[in-house]
Amino acid sequence: MGKFVIDEAFLQQVETLQMLVKNNVAGMFGGNHQTKSFGSSCEFSDYRDYIPGDDITKIDWNAYARFDKLYLKLYLDERQMHTRIYIDASRSMDYGKGGKAEQALKIAATLAYLAVCEMDKVSVYIIRGKEVEELISGIVGREAFINSVHKFNEVEFFGDSYISEAILPEKVGYGDGMSIIISDFLTENNYEEAIDYLVDKRRHVLCMQILSREELNPIIRGKVHFFDSEDIQRTYRKHIDREIIKAYKKALEYATGRIRNYCMARNADYLLLSAEASVGEVLFGEMVDMGVLK
Repeated sequence: MGKFVIDEAFLQQVETLQMLVKNNVAGMFGGNHQTKSFGSSCEFSDYRDYIPGDDITKIDWNAYARFDKLYLKLYLDERQMHTRIYIDASRSMDYGKGGKAEQALKIAATLAYLAVCEMDKVSVYIIRGKEVEELISGIVGREAFINSVHKFNEVEFFGDSYISEAILPEKVGYGDGMSIIISDFLTENNYEEAIDYLVDKRRHVLCMQILSREELNPIIRGKVHFFDSEDIQRTYRKHIDREIIKAYKKALEYATGRIRNYCMARNADYLLLSAEASVGEVLFGEMVDMGVLK
């Protein structure tokens, strides 16, 4: 991207934000997720009859004294969740001054940090073309995050992205955490199948749509020469007047409503974010308002 988006000052800001929201992220992340399977955690769940060959250290001798029968203590298993973050690295995300691309990287890095602080395993992927490129793989803990975070500054945004075609062939885990897709979703390409696929895998899905201030509320007027942000060979000239702006806003409302409604129908979360918003505003504003953070 030509400059360091993730630097020491940003990491200090993220650490401060983590301290402020640490009591609110349990519903979003949290590595010590208790499942209904039985394992070796410290929380008691139930009893069952002792069967020869069972671990005798799990026998409840107090119950034996009362009932003259051997019972085995069962404990809830603790499963480490795996947060998977997908970043759309298409050219349109680098539109204008690159605000959307920078925002995507900052949001991804922040969410990854929040997740590792809650003892989640975290992987971050880049969607480029019809493939998913691994940026960070299965890191656990703050030290691993710090050692890997420089990779965010190496991401380049170009070409097109096919979200569904890229994600569908991938192993995404089953019911073991959150999948986050960060994109502007301003594409004719299919992204619905990716959402369905992740939901079918019983993952908690969050789609974060990032648009620039100029895209959300365009102010340009007069004769303009447009270039397709993902295909520079496609250009056209247009005189921008009030009616054109009105039509654009209707089209934008349709595009954002399309993905919002699709997510709602599948019990997935959706957030529309401004590229110019600070990470703090995203966490304490949009994510709280939408109930993603409590």
